[in-house]
Amino acid sequence: MHPLLEKAQQIKLNLNWSLVFGVSFFLIVVIGLVQITTGVSDWLVENKDAQIKHLIVQGQPKYTEETAIIKAIKQADLSSFFELDVKHVQQLVQDLPWVATVSVRKQWPDTVQVYVVEHKAVAHWNSDLLLNQSGQAFQASSDKLHDLPQLYGPEGSEEEAWVAFKQFDEMLKVNNLTLSSLALSERFSWQLWLDNGIRLDLGRKDKAKRVQRFIDVYPRMEQRADAQVDTIDLRYDTGLAVSFKPLQEEQLQNKSKA
Repeated sequence: MHPLLEKAQQIKLNLNWSLVFGVSFFLIVVIGLVQITTGVSDWLVENKDAQIKHLIVQGQPKYTEETAIIKAIKQADLSSFFELDVKHVQQLVQDLPWVATVSVRKQWPDTVQVYVVEHKAVAHWNSDLLLNQSGQAFQASSDKLHDLPQLYGPEGSEEEAWVAFKQFDEMLKVNNLTLSSLALSERFSWQLWLDNGIRLDLGRKDKAKRVQRFIDVYPRMEQRADAQVDTIDLRYDTGLAVSFKPLQEEQLQNKSKA
């Protein structure tokens, strides 16, 4: 056999075909990735000026007008779909008075979806704020709200006041009484007002125990014909003190007719 042919055959026998196939596959993958990257880059360049054309508001807000939400969104830069700052849009909408939480999502090619959840007002707080069901205060117009309880207290005590209100109101239902207002002083002394006009002074400690004492005694409390209960002072370890106020003339007439 010719020496050159013999040499070629020897090289063929010693060739590592696994290595050849591995290198070939790697080169194919690299070339493919380069082509994909180039294609994506070209596509982004072509669509870099895609603008937001549609705004969709979801969540059925009750107190926040859709026009107000859209106006807030339009304060953001909507000139580029890709460069739109979703967190900025979220903050703009969440700054609206009644809005509690906001979810913002971009939908290709030109749409922004905004899902809005409003606060659920459960009480007035210090006359000029509202409380939601989590005991958080927020500023919003309350013209459309009626029959909400009035709560008062120092800044930072909102949640504690709301939790206490719910507890006391549930306790008082035993005697078919309704709690209409609650106040927590700067020294953390508690006062309650019932819907029948009675005020309960609880002091600073054992407040639930003292409400229970009132519940136990109230059905047996002596009712006067010429006066009605005004204040019940429960700031004692045992017992209570009752203050009466005279009935108005109209109330006396209604009582005599009864």
